[in-house]
Amino acid sequence: MELADREKRLQKRLEHIKELEVKILQRESVLKNKETARKQILLRLAPTLWNQIAAWAEDDFRSINSQIEYLLDEAVKNRYRGKSA
Repeated sequence: MELADREKRLQKRLEHIKELEVKILQRESVLKNKETARKQILLRLAPTLWNQIAAWAEDDFRSINSQIEYLLDEAVKNRYRGKSA
């Protein structure tokens, strides 16, 4: 009887561990989605700058939005290049 009781307790613990694993995976998924979510901003540009970025984007086969994101990314990389994080 003692062996059967131990087996039942272990089975309950295993079920509890599986439930916790599901919860952890759900939380990881939520965090991953938050990390990869794109943020939206309103950006006002002078028409001349807009046209220059649009031409540059076309040269690089990018959308204007992608070109602006690329330029911002490069500017941030240059800002922190050589500095320890």
